[in-house]
This record gives sequence, C-alpha cells and structure tokens, in this order.
Amino acid sequence: MTFQHKISASRGKGSPEVIGFREPDTGSCQYICVDPATGAAAAIDIVQEFDPANASTRFDSAEWVLAQVKERGLALDWVLDTHPHADHFMASHWLGNRTGGTTAIGDKVHDVADIWAELYNLRDAFHPERDFGRLFADGERFMLGELEGRVLLSTGHTAGSVSYVIGDAIFAHDTFMQPDAGTARCDFPGGSASDLYDTLMRLLDHPDDHRIFIGHDYGTDTREDPAWESTVREQRDSNIHIGGGVSKAAFIETREARDATLDLPDRMLHALQVNLRGGRLPKAEDDGNAYFKIPANRL
Repeated sequence: MTFQHKISASRGKGSPEVIGFREPDTGSCQYICVDPATGAAAAIDIVQEFDPANASTRFDSAEWVLAQVKERGLALDWVLDTHPHADHFMASHWLGNRTGGTTAIGDKVHDVADIWAELYNLRDAFHPERDFGRLFADGERFMLGELEGRVLLSTGHTAGSVSYVIGDAIFAHDTFMQPDAGTARCDFPGGSASDLYDTLMRLLDHPDDHRIFIGHDYGTDTREDPAWESTVREQRDSNIHIGGGVSKAAFIETREARDATLDLPDRMLHALQVNLRGGRLPKAEDDGNAYFKIPANRL
C-alpha cells in the first residue's frame, strides 16, 4: 500500500529529517524521524490497521515503514509510542520484532493500565515491563544516532501520554491538532482538560521555530488536504482553542463543551486491550485464536 507522505527536511546539525504519513481510516499521523548524520531512525505512533466490522488486523503502515527504512538505508533503532491510543491499534510489537528496534512508551502507562484493567475486569492482563522494551520517565533523555531525544510527560488526553522532543522536532501526539482545528479531546477515562492546558503550555515553552508534529488530522470545513506539521509560533498565535493567550478557564470551558458532543471512537474498546499489551492481540485461547473482551454499559 502507498501512503501519502511529506518530508520535513533537516535544518542542519542537530535537526532531524521527519517523514510524515497518514492512515486514512482513523486520520492518524505517523512519523519516521531520522538522524541525517548516521541514518538512525525512530518510528513514532505507527498504526496496526483494524477493521471493526470483521475484527481483522493488517500491518500496511508498518510494512510501509519497513520499505522506507530499507529504501533509504536506515537503521530503525526505536519504535516509540506516545500513549496507548484509543482509536487505532499499535504496531510497535510487530515492528520491534522485525527490526530489533527498542519499543518504548511513557512509564505512566501503568496508570492507564490500572484504569482499563478495572474496566475490562482483566486484573492481570497488562504488564508494561513485559510488553515494552523501555518505559520513559518524565524528562528522561535518549539518543537517536547523534541526536538527543527528550521525553515530556504530556497528560490530558490520557493519564500516561508523553511527547518526544528530538532536536527541533516535537512529536506532540494528541495534544495540539493543526492550528485551524484546535486541540485533542480529553473525555476518555483518565483524561483532563485542565491537565491538557498545562501540557499545551509546556509544549509552547520551546523556541518559536520548533516544529510540532501532531497525532491526528481530519481536515476542516475549509481545508480538505490533511496536514500535520506546524511551529510553536503558529500554534501560540493562531490555534483556534488557545491562540493569542486564551485563559485556562476559557480553554477548559471550550474543550469540555466540545468533548460532550463527541462519540467514542469505534475502535476504542478493542484497541485499549491491544495497545496496553504493546500492540499484541489478547492471549490466544485453547483453540489457538485470540478473542476481544468488550465491557457492556461501562462508558
């Protein structure tokens, strides 16, 4: 499968090249972040495709990543996720197995796992230390070739979200959307509009020219083509939810009113039991097949 993609070029020493592409069924924006000096790469928030009508999975996005890595002569050192996604399955376990890249997520994934273990009544199903190669603490640093990466706790959308800052690139996942679309929802279990505002302010506390790469784009009433890159300055000045110095109280009112109109993602109850296992399906039963467990009347 061929994906529409765009390359955000390196700006020089200490700046990564970023290949961004979008999974159309869920509007999920995915990234390959590359150190031009060494060819070291990180795959970020890669989708495992899922058809809710027949509960089937595919790895089109992950296969495309592997093809790009091979074509460009890259080494996939990291397979990073920003949070346990509610609208799509992760491909992290699959990609890690095929490349040897270290899978990683924020260590507050434990908090999300506790919430969903109770909702699914699966008390012993989720073990982040088993299912991810690395659990990052807030402020932890890591290397991508010669580039330094930094982990920022970014709660609000979930209780365990993190952003990755690699050189002048901020992978901000479900916090910002494009300036003309606003910000991400906060009404999932463990979410908080107050926390999201604090996260947005923390992300904006970077140089104006830092690039921000977001988690989703669906277009707008006036923009059909998907987009996923902006800058700190563009978000600070013109984001329709927070641009121009919107107060925390006003943001919370806007965000919570918007969230009250939204349905749950159609993949959510399937996705969390997979993503809290690093993208693994539920453990196969005695017939060799995996089965989803869906809580009724809980949300």
